[in-house]
Amino acid sequence: MDKYQEAFAKFNTPGSEEEISHNVQLIIEQNATKHFTANVLKKIHGFIDLTSLTSLDTKESIWKLVERVNNYEGTRPDVPNVAAICTYPLFAETVKQALTAQDVNIAVVSAGFPSSQTFIEVKIAETSLAIMNGADEIDVVLNLGYFLEENYEEIAEEIAEIKEACRDAKLKVILETGALVKADFIQKAAILAIYSGADFVKTSTGKGFPGATPEAVYTLCKVIKTYNELTGRKIGIKVSGGVKTAEDAVTYYCIVKEILGDEWLTKDLFRIGASSLLDEIERRLGE
Repeated sequence: MDKYQEAFAKFNTPGSEEEISHNVQLIIEQNATKHFTANVLKKIHGFIDLTSLTSLDTKESIWKLVERVNNYEGTRPDVPNVAAICTYPLFAETVKQALTAQDVNIAVVSAGFPSSQTFIEVKIAETSLAIMNGADEIDVVLNLGYFLEENYEEIAEEIAEIKEACRDAKLKVILETGALVKADFIQKAAILAIYSGADFVKTSTGKGFPGATPEAVYTLCKVIKTYNELTGRKIGIKVSGGVKTAEDAVTYYCIVKEILGDEWLTKDLFRIGASSLLDEIERRLGE
């Protein structure tokens, strides 16, 4: 048995799709209504990675995005500002120049996002340049081609080298759960990412495949919980792709809370990547 199979063997099988769906529905039925409160929405506001990842992004549009975050600072002392602003690497310097709000990180998608189908040298160079230009966090995609080939060695080496290029920045590894679909694939991908140096596991790119689902997040939380029990290390989770409503956000909040506990309900360990969710949360809080 090689080291990857040994790692996989430390984790219980995730169960059937029906079992996972049943467990998720129980969590939602028992918790969603009671946690749909102003206080929870305020917390979620502070977990958001405000994201702009389009081909039409410009320095001006990104600057305006940052200004929105700057202008929110202090307007609602009871509501924390967003956790981070997430852009393409080209705009890391723009965000750094424009950002005046306190305790808001600069997150950058890197390393051949969203397909990860490029040379490792390019991935490392892009990550290094993003860090040099001000990124505090790097979001990269696990190479699904390698995963389907069971080329785990290549995956582990890539993530480890990218993590080294991150220096002190956090590394979030995107698993593209909507492409993996099966719970056992999602579990294996998460284990590979975590053991290779990921600080966060993230569901989706939001590009080309279905985004986050409660079932996928449930599976990831179970992996994170077991890994914490085995090692004492806390891995963060980022939910992204299609999270648009306050109800969606509260559903994921409930899953993280029920499986991982209140310790994970901080921006250091729980993020929601979104572009339109912020408007929805602020509208609900205004009501």
